[in-house]
Amino acid sequence: MTRTVAARSFKVSNSSIADLQNLATALSVPLLTLQKTLTLPKSERYRRDELPKSDGGLRIIYNPSHEIRLVQRRVNTRIFSNSHILAWPPFLFGSIPKSRDALGNEVTRDYITCAAQHCGAKSILKLDVKDFFDNVHSDLVYGVFNKLLKFPHLVAASLTNICTLDSHLIQGALTSSFLANLCLHDVEAFVVDRLAKKNLVYTRFVDDITISSKVAKYDFSYAQAIIEEMLISKDLPLNSQKTKVSHASSTPLTVHGLRVSFSKPRLPSDEVGRIRAAVRNIEKIADERSYRMTHAYRHDFNRCMGRVNKLARVEHNQHRPLLKRLLKLPPLPSKKDISRAIQIVSRLERDFYLKKNTYWYSRRFYIAYERLNVLKISYPRMTKLLKLRLKKLKPVYE
Repeated sequence: MTRTVAARSFKVSNSSIADLQNLATALSVPLLTLQKTLTLPKSERYRRDELPKSDGGLRIIYNPSHEIRLVQRRVNTRIFSNSHILAWPPFLFGSIPKSRDALGNEVTRDYITCAAQHCGAKSILKLDVKDFFDNVHSDLVYGVFNKLLKFPHLVAASLTNICTLDSHLIQGALTSSFLANLCLHDVEAFVVDRLAKKNLVYTRFVDDITISSKVAKYDFSYAQAIIEEMLISKDLPLNSQKTKVSHASSTPLTVHGLRVSFSKPRLPSDEVGRIRAAVRNIEKIADERSYRMTHAYRHDFNRCMGRVNKLARVEHNQHRPLLKRLLKLPPLPSKKDISRAIQIVSRLERDFYLKKNTYWYSRRFYIAYERLNVLKISYPRMTKLLKLRLKKLKPVYE
């Protein structure tokens, strides 16, 4: 029983948020702003966008209004990411605050750390919750705020109001991933404990559930049955088309695109080859100096840099050589970049006192720093002067 209690999500703080005034204070928003957000018509809460999916379908994304975004972001930083308020279990990954291991080292709860839990596996079961956000009903969201965080009804209902649309979670709401991870808070740890007694490892990366065994050709029928039972108890359907069992003898075992048949996660060899090819492509197109001044090159360079840095996360020996090659070819600034940077810094100076605690000011501030990092290659003196001005304009946004 001790292991199960230690593994589940639980509230750390003994304090609570008694009413809307306390909630407004906890989130550092005026009570009138909070009340206005709660009464916003549905049509004014989000802007609906459609994005193409790789399978040819459409992904519906909702962009929150300024008021909804402000409150949701504060809920994330003040509650979900606050280690003094909430403790997260070790089997959840993706949109989880960083934690520390037994030695005090910081641990990132991303897909690579998730895959690492299954290293050495010889059999793997993968399950996927169908249309996860759409199926996380507001009753489950209310349970997170009321049962897990122990907020009284009015506060829990108000936060549920702000974090859902049409009685369920939605893509685009800033709080959705946190709430999706917490919606099984009262049942999941018991399932993890039952599986651990069978020497099975369980992880969930938002809607992707992975169970692994170090036994070759393991029969996962028991594991799948109790997971389905857990999901059904919350009215969450499985996507049967994505249920998959893999055994080491038949195919290289992967979790979230990483090979896990070793002591540490590894990228598939073909992925490493594609990263090398991406670096070669940057070297090829960088021959034209004027192209290095374009936004298109900057986009390609940053994307390639992200892929190369992935090699560092899995401690691949090609990371340093490829990074060295890439760093020789950074994007170059144009004269237009200088005038844009001066304009951005001047506008930040104009808006500092009135807007320094807003999300959009914070976003503009860090965009300015990114632009200056490009400028310093060709215009070091101008960059130094602008950074001195920018240093006085740091946002105080949370």
